[in-house]
Amino acid sequence: MRMRAEPSWPWHMRQALPECLMDEENMPGIKDVLQASLLLQKSFGVLESGAADPCATIAGQKWVSPAQVRACFTSFKVDPELKANIVDVVNKTLAFHTSVNYELLAPPPFSADVHENLLADLARISQQQYPSDFDLHIDMSRTLKRLNDGHCVYINDCFDSLFLTFLPTPLVLLTNPDKSQSVHIAPEAFTVASAEFADELSVWQDALPGQLRGQLASLSGAKVLAINGQDPFVAVDANALIAGSFQPLGTRQNGFFASYQRVDTGWNYVMGQFAQMSLPLADSATLTVVRVNHTLPETFTLPFRSRIGTTAVPWTNSTTFRQNNCVAVAGTNGENINDPSNPLRRRAAAVRPVDKFRQSPVVPSAQHARNVMLDTTPLQDIVLPPGLTPAGNVPGSAGVTEFFLLDDGKTGVLALGSFEDTGSFDSFETTLLTGLVNLKNAGATQLIVDVSNNGGGFICIAHWLHRIIVGPKSTSVPQAGLNTTARAGPLAQQIVKQILTNPAIDPNVNLLYNPRNWFFPQNNTEFPATFDWLDPAVHKVINGRQDMFSLELSDGCQPFDMEPPAEALFPGAKTVVVSNGRCASSCALFSITMAKEEGAKTVVLGGKNDVEQRYTGTVGGQSTDFSEIDTNVKTALLKNNSLAPPDFKTNSVQGITWRLGFGIQDPTQPEEWQDHPADVNLPLTADIVNNPLAIWKKVVETVF
Repeated sequence: MRMRAEPSWPWHMRQALPECLMDEENMPGIKDVLQASLLLQKSFGVLESGAADPCATIAGQKWVSPAQVRACFTSFKVDPELKANIVDVVNKTLAFHTSVNYELLAPPPFSADVHENLLADLARISQQQYPSDFDLHIDMSRTLKRLNDGHCVYINDCFDSLFLTFLPTPLVLLTNPDKSQSVHIAPEAFTVASAEFADELSVWQDALPGQLRGQLASLSGAKVLAINGQDPFVAVDANALIAGSFQPLGTRQNGFFASYQRVDTGWNYVMGQFAQMSLPLADSATLTVVRVNHTLPETFTLPFRSRIGTTAVPWTNSTTFRQNNCVAVAGTNGENINDPSNPLRRRAAAVRPVDKFRQSPVVPSAQHARNVMLDTTPLQDIVLPPGLTPAGNVPGSAGVTEFFLLDDGKTGVLALGSFEDTGSFDSFETTLLTGLVNLKNAGATQLIVDVSNNGGGFICIAHWLHRIIVGPKSTSVPQAGLNTTARAGPLAQQIVKQILTNPAIDPNVNLLYNPRNWFFPQNNTEFPATFDWLDPAVHKVINGRQDMFSLELSDGCQPFDMEPPAEALFPGAKTVVVSNGRCASSCALFSITMAKEEGAKTVVLGGKNDVEQRYTGTVGGQSTDFSEIDTNVKTALLKNNSLAPPDFKTNSVQGITWRLGFGIQDPTQPEEWQDHPADVNLPLTADIVNNPLAIWKKVVETVF
């Protein structure tokens, strides 16, 4: 039976699902997906608008309406040459992505969450007609997001977060004394909004009706009965279907709500996906609430407002908008690192477009492998209110790292916002070691590691932190991570052979495919310079498809470049890893090895109590992007190979998982698809929500 698409559905929603998935027999439950997505977008009132030059209308303005941004974005028709270029680059880059065939249908417990046929969808997109370039982008973006894999995403700087679209009412999910749960406007909502949006606050104040006019502050803490006339979780679940990034449903639900994050400049407030969007797809939201100390429901509609992003290049009209923001720039594509005449030759301090979307501080480094999330929304600098901001009281804090000794005198806390910091790699290692030693010397005997919204970073920092906490043992030496594998497609094999045939191609060991970058897991020794590590390939059949991979690899982090402690700083069983579930990449590598090998407890903050909460997702093993792959191809002098991706002509980013980690409990299969249920789902209440210090104290009461 084929579903009939309703003519009233917004195009950008209809195009986000391929026709092959519209067959109920082939994809049971897709009707629910469509209906939930429709409810979310339809109720937000997506409108079409136009102007003589809609991009000129918003030029030079800080705040505009989402409809005005959409009018600019949708004013550009699809250029067939650019469309073909995008599809070609993404298609050929996916040959290096380890998980394409796994993600065709993930095994339990993720089979209901990840079932995307990327190659079939890219073929569909190449044939499909779109009313605008923006509609094409939405389809490309959401197709990749259906992987629920924050390493493998498609981003276009022309559209994604060029404007960020906000409401002043971030939401939280609270648990009541009777254990029931309800959605609320965050108690701190007005404090956050008045500090971050002071220049636009009057628009929202004036939009409130009747006696609520000018009373935005009174909405903080209000219980939300309905969003756009529906139960709030209709919107939560509809958003979870298109949010991407994480395999677990509970984690994608949690992204709808406000949370906190330690960053290199202090503590940030994460607005949540209800109150902050990377694309201007909604004009307003209607909430029915019961305010604090009130009994009667009240309904009001607030407009979304779009604020220009800090990295947008100014324009004056449609032509300069496209020229300045939508075409490839230095760093969009790779380069031959041996060609001194190349104007795009990499510089040590260069920041590539991909860096904007990394969920870790921007630290250009070619020396240390990363495993880090990409997101269409860059890290923001919205500040956690002073009343919620904890003050570090243990020497050694720096950047994304802050240390605390709780008032019980025995619980130490490491707040770690990323596995990458703006300082040097060595200084980051020193900070972690110094702070933990100081905690122990101050009397701490048990440790909380808060990794809320930690998107990963340097792989060897995850190894280092594991090793210094638990000391030297079989699970931390010679490596404290996962064995991994890379995909061994024909072009990848040719890159290795080029390096082996002509060592002058990569004398400084900069390329991913240089054997001197990798290590045998049995003894952590470096591959010989002449070792063809992709030939012969390991053949596998995944979801009925033939695939080829490398032999198993070690990360080669040890011996470390500084001496770790000779003994454990904290017992693994006395360590608790805390987050809102949004811990990925190198954060996942650390959390999983600590939980599964060292007995560390895991705690997820909040989350719907009838949905299993998982303490991590999006594991990977090492992530990279098209520009890095392109550098390997060009430096190996293979750019003219028919398998090589062409250069992006657009200002685009394509991320991939380049190495995939094998499981701990089942080392024959990727850890990506093995289960990570949290030991504790800590209920959030109005007195502790988004208050790190209060949360840590509650963790002590609950876990230790």
